Amino acid sequence: ARTVMAYVAKKCGICFQPPSIILIYKEDNKDKTRQRIMPVRNFSTFSDCGLAAEQLKNNPRHKAYLEGVSLHQLQKMYGLLKGHLGGESLAESLEKFRQEETIDPEEDMNKLDDKELAKRKSIMDELFEKNRKKKDDPDFVYDIEVEFPQDEQLESCGWDVESGEEI
Repeated sequence: ARTVMAYVAKKCGICFQPPSIILIYKEDNKDKTRQRIMPVRNFSTFSDCGLAAEQLKNNPRHKAYLEGVSLHQLQKMYGLLKGHLGGESLAESLEKFRQEETIDPEEDMNKLDDKELAKRKSIMDELFEKNRKKKDDPDFVYDIEVEFPQDEQLESCGWDVESGEEI
């Protein structure tokens, strides 16, 4: 019976020439930092970054190493590679990715299709988890009460009033 090695991912990046995903990791019980280069094959400007990321993450040769790397980060790496293959500079690709990852508060999400809505929800969930205060955090406060100033008169909103009542 083989013992299962656990790998702790430290950094994940991309190399454009030759196209490859690079993972810096440590083995669970050792101090030595190692590098794993995973070549990217059959990828073009027409490829689906999400599908490519899933295939890499589920590849039997790389699965154990990529356990600690999120699918989202792998999609970002493939997105950067796709931009590079399309002639974009790294700065342009990163800016495009940042815009895609930013939620516009004025956007009407009722008009989005299911795929785009799921993408926005995923971004919001990730942002929520990143900013969430947990009980173990040093600056965690259990019961916060905040008084909000009311400088101007509250507006009446018609949508929550019974249809027969006067406003």
